[in-house]
Amino acid sequence: MAKNSNNALRKSLGGNSSASRDIAFHMHPYTNPLALETSGPHVIAEGHGVFVVDENGKRFYEGMSGLWCTSLGFSESELIDAAIEQFRKLPFYHSFAGKTVGPAIDLAELLIANAPPAGGDSVMSKVFFAASGSEANDTAVKMIWYYNAALGRPEKRKIISRKKGYHGVTIVAASMTALAYAQDGFGLPLDFVKHTGAPDFYNEALPNESEESFANRCAIDLEELILEEGPESVAAFFAEPVMGAGGVIIPPRTYFEKIRAVLKKYDVLLVADEVICGFGRTGNMWGSETMDVRPDMLTCAKALSSAYLPISAVMLSEKVYAPIAQQAGHLGILGHGYTYSAHPVCAAVALRAQQLMQERDIIGHVRCISPQFKRRVEKLTKFDFIGNARAIGLIGAIEFSTNTDGHKKFDPAHKIAAQAVAIIQEHGVILRALPGDIIGFCPPLIISKVEVDDMFDRIEAALGDVMTIAAKLS
Repeated sequence: MAKNSNNALRKSLGGNSSASRDIAFHMHPYTNPLALETSGPHVIAEGHGVFVVDENGKRFYEGMSGLWCTSLGFSESELIDAAIEQFRKLPFYHSFAGKTVGPAIDLAELLIANAPPAGGDSVMSKVFFAASGSEANDTAVKMIWYYNAALGRPEKRKIISRKKGYHGVTIVAASMTALAYAQDGFGLPLDFVKHTGAPDFYNEALPNESEESFANRCAIDLEELILEEGPESVAAFFAEPVMGAGGVIIPPRTYFEKIRAVLKKYDVLLVADEVICGFGRTGNMWGSETMDVRPDMLTCAKALSSAYLPISAVMLSEKVYAPIAQQAGHLGILGHGYTYSAHPVCAAVALRAQQLMQERDIIGHVRCISPQFKRRVEKLTKFDFIGNARAIGLIGAIEFSTNTDGHKKFDPAHKIAAQAVAIIQEHGVILRALPGDIIGFCPPLIISKVEVDDMFDRIEAALGDVMTIAAKLS
């Protein structure tokens, strides 16, 4: 019955086309399924450098690196060769019960060698592999609970994340993701996850409040939340160095310094979610270096393999690892892991991606090109409907406003950022609308100066077309 229904739907949509078959059989993530049945999918067929090509042969700048992830572009032969070589040698093996594979060893060693400064007097010590950023963040929470149980305080379990933060979509990670679309309809967040304010100076600062005072207020709000919940029950604070999907929010100077002081006071671990910021995006290897985070633990994914294959990692400081190891020794096993933890092909591709980062000085390239990128992002404030533009490294955003001085927003029902993204795509650039009528920019790290200018020329032309829409909606 279901099969016949799907076939009837496919025929009504145009038979055997890619679009009709996709609508008939494929359930998309982060998509309105009913709207998709009307509009149809955009089928991407090829990728070359910073470009992707759809099934009709139209080429687009991938201005978001896919999903903040394809840092080395869409046609890196070295990564393809690394995958093929490892597939031929050993296509799969696990890391349970003390088994391991060479690429996982090499990758773990490289990650620890290039780890950011950790909190206190500790250093990053061990790497645990998973397959996605969501898995990595869920794993981090379980390890934090294990760590506190090992120290004789199992009641220290509550997790604090920030409003507008994004940490994934598995049940715990989605609870930490303080964005409505990840929680509505799912009965989330879970009750042990609490949320403090975002370091969103543009939208949240009081009149005449300095960045320093705003950062102080963020730290005070965090401390008040910890005291309200009970310090003996609060285990960890999760934070992106630069907040990505929540609007590319760049924290004010001294923010993390002040946050660290509060966390140290109440013995709360600091976890840096580097899923977007890691591996050069902010102009350093880690966003934690750019923003002086000094985490006790770190999660990463996406650009770890330039997204060519799914892999993520949790990095633990020695401070966190040592009690976990002792507890696991007492219990006889660390009862956590995934079939695909340290998958040899994924690890081999990630290893080669990180080697290429060093061999080609990708971070040096980001630092060279980022001033031009920042200028082009900020230039978009020439449009009256762009209230704020911001960028660091090769990540940035523009924020729509009907009143650039008063931060007056468009009616969210109009979805002006989404309308603008559709027009920009017509001009040959794929971008993404973010909550709060924001458009994010996150091109592959290999983008050239010529490509930066051409991409933003197209964006500017498209925003010129948006002017009429903005005027009607203001």
